[in-house]
Amino acid sequence: MSVTYNFAGKDAVVVGGSRGIGKQVCLDLLESNANVTYISRSPGSGLDLAGISHAECDIRNTDQVKSVMSRLSNVDILVNAAAINFCKPSSKIHIGEWDEVLEVNLRSYFLTSQMAIEKMKNSGGGKIVNVSSIAGRSRSLVSGVHYTSSKAGIIGLTRQLASEVGQYGINVNVVCPSQTMTDMLIESMSEQELISLASAVPVRRLASVKDQSQPILFLCSSAADYITGSVLDVNGGQL
Repeated sequence: MSVTYNFAGKDAVVVGGSRGIGKQVCLDLLESNANVTYISRSPGSGLDLAGISHAECDIRNTDQVKSVMSRLSNVDILVNAAAINFCKPSSKIHIGEWDEVLEVNLRSYFLTSQMAIEKMKNSGGGKIVNVSSIAGRSRSLVSGVHYTSSKAGIIGLTRQLASEVGQYGINVNVVCPSQTMTDMLIESMSEQELISLASAVPVRRLASVKDQSQPILFLCSSAADYITGSVLDVNGGQL
């Protein structure tokens, strides 16, 4: 079942919107009447739709992020959903790879949030939703320590920002999805591993991108006006 909100007149920005959870968020925001801009290095398949625009940007590049965000006339909703992952033990991680994961998964969230907050202050408020992970709440069965560290950092970033900007009518929250049937997950695990993983989830299935997008839209809506600094676990009961 899909719940539809009404974001008519709202300008929404989705970072990492070309695929996975971010792509579904773009589609659901469009269905809910928002004006949607998604930021990614390349356009996403199936997003060439009226009401959705693409802003090309390598979010590892600070100047590009600042340039793209500064060109946006207004931001009512910001969803940070970009992420990269390398599945390897800590002994095999080189420092350049560590830096790249933290640049994409954490530093970019700070940069986009920082610039969106200034626009939201001028317009009277807004909503920011950051996408962390079940790995950031505990540990990961498959991901590297750099991924887990970045996702834990997103939670800290969210809580601190929420405490600073609530006075301006800006809500900042974070969702922690469990394993979701995205291209990134499918590429990192075999079919048998996916089946085994699903069998260990209390609800006995892996999440769909829609399962993750709907809670994000709730946090972007007026129904969540008194929710800020929260960490929402969307994990099928994995405690």
